[in-house]
Amino acid sequence: MSLESVRAFFAQYAPDIAVIESASSSATVALAAEAYGVEPARIAKTLSLRVGERVVLIVASGTARMDNRKVKALLGGKPKMLAADEVAAITGHDVGGVCPFGLKTPLPVYCDISLQAFDEVVPAAGSTHSAVRIAPSRMAELVAAEWVDVCAHPVGTREA
Repeated sequence: MSLESVRAFFAQYAPDIAVIESASSSATVALAAEAYGVEPARIAKTLSLRVGERVVLIVASGTARMDNRKVKALLGGKPKMLAADEVAAITGHDVGGVCPFGLKTPLPVYCDISLQAFDEVVPAAGSTHSAVRIAPSRMAELVAAEWVDVCAHPVGTREA
């Protein structure tokens, strides 16, 4: 059902964007990069977090690492990853297919600035075998995401 909710989302809000499917699994960043022929950093991974009583989604570059201190400062509490059953129940997407599109429950979405390094990223599309190719700015616009800086920057790079 999750893939269908994502297809319905794009049919309604962005009919020019096609969901692409892969015969191989794209459930991890490495598998997704291989399946869609892009570098791992272009995979837009979606993290499902609970902060206090709130559930939020953070979309970040596939190679970025969430910085718990930055998330706590932004959202006012310690972030905790949701368990797989909670992810499916709340988002409507199974782990490996989680994305900010076609959600079962409306959730706040935050896009990390790590995505802004790319003209196109590849987030999942509701299943472990589907994705979309989309500009980060368009993705943020479609899901009313707020741009944030919540990931650790690799040594030798500048923070924005």
